[in-house]
Amino acid sequence: MLNTKQIAVIGSVVALMAVLYSMDIKGLVKKEGREVENNASSSSQTVTVEQISAGAKQQLNANLAQQVNDLEAQLRESGHGDESLQIQKQLAQKWDDVNQPAPAAFYYEAIATKKSTLENWLIAGDRFTTAYQTIQDSTIQPALVQKAIGAYQKAADIDSKNLDAKTGLGVAYVSGTPNPMQGIQLLLEVVKQDPKNVKANMNLGLFSMKSGQFDKAVNRFKTVTEQQQDPEAWFYLASSYENLGQKAEAITAYSKCKELAADPQLSQFVDNKISELKK
Repeated sequence: MLNTKQIAVIGSVVALMAVLYSMDIKGLVKKEGREVENNASSSSQTVTVEQISAGAKQQLNANLAQQVNDLEAQLRESGHGDESLQIQKQLAQKWDDVNQPAPAAFYYEAIATKKSTLENWLIAGDRFTTAYQTIQDSTIQPALVQKAIGAYQKAADIDSKNLDAKTGLGVAYVSGTPNPMQGIQLLLEVVKQDPKNVKANMNLGLFSMKSGQFDKAVNRFKTVTEQQQDPEAWFYLASSYENLGQKAEAITAYSKCKELAADPQLSQFVDNKISELKK
């Protein structure tokens, strides 16, 4: 069964699909005969941790918001030594605990800047990735994409062969830059070295769906589900089968998604979908 954080990330299936099909894969998807414009390349907006945190605190109850305020006050008074590093770690963990990746990402970036290790930069990149993939404010997304790229590039500078850094860069390039094919190439390099890589296959599957290549998407999501029982991957696999007209396979995959997620809203959606497919 999914834990609370997983349910919060997945949300309703309807919302998932809305996000997927509203996500322009820049340079791969045409709109009215032209390539969709890229917001990341044209945006010069600077996003600060103060701005992000102020918005995120509105989602917290009064007690949690006050805990964050207290830590922020301590950070302002701490200077730039080990004390500030420890407070930044506390703030990063606090934002993680309430499933707010955007402010957490800025603190993980600050930690990585002080302690420049491969692991720290990968964590920062992963949080920025989750942030730009889930945040609703399209004016902030481009800046978060660039932050993710910067963090993963720092990781790659430390270890140029690291597949997690390469995967993160690939996803970011495809999702939010004018160089989508550069990102696709990075992801293909990852699966060439590691054919069963979950992150790379998952994202190549999503990009295949967006560009209407559902046969390729099926292969990617099957690879993911063979490695881990992820209800989201099963859902996308089911949708890909459905788009290919393979109803029996779609029903099986939707049923597996329902079983793993054990979420009432998802179950209702899947039940309705299966009923439609059986007609």
